[in-house]
Amino acid sequence: QEYLVESGGGLVQPGGSLRLSCKSSRLNLEFYAISWFRQAPGKEREGLSCISMTNEPTYYLESVKNRFTVSRDNAGSTVFLQMNSLEPEVTDVYYCATDIIDYCSGTPEYWGQGIQVTVSS
Repeated sequence: QEYLVESGGGLVQPGGSLRLSCKSSRLNLEFYAISWFRQAPGKEREGLSCISMTNEPTYYLESVKNRFTVSRDNAGSTVFLQMNSLEPEVTDVYYCATDIIDYCSGTPEYWGQGIQVTVSS
């Protein structure tokens, strides 16, 4: 059983937006930093963003910095990745992950199953 579960992926047209969600039935996410990664076929996973337990600081891959926003709901139990101005090159499988610690480590050990995001007309 996965520690984390992603949702909200799917097919979107170029220029469109999607909001991914990350939840857990095994962890209380409000106490942990949560990261988002993506992976293209045959490539290594690439870190996109991370939000610490206190919601600051947040971190972003430079290429998505002005288009993606990471946040939590008020209860802290769901972490979101809002993705705007999407282009076909970001078509990948997206993952949320955590190290079950309150800061962004960069090398989380606990992962969701991943969710497909496809940007195409």
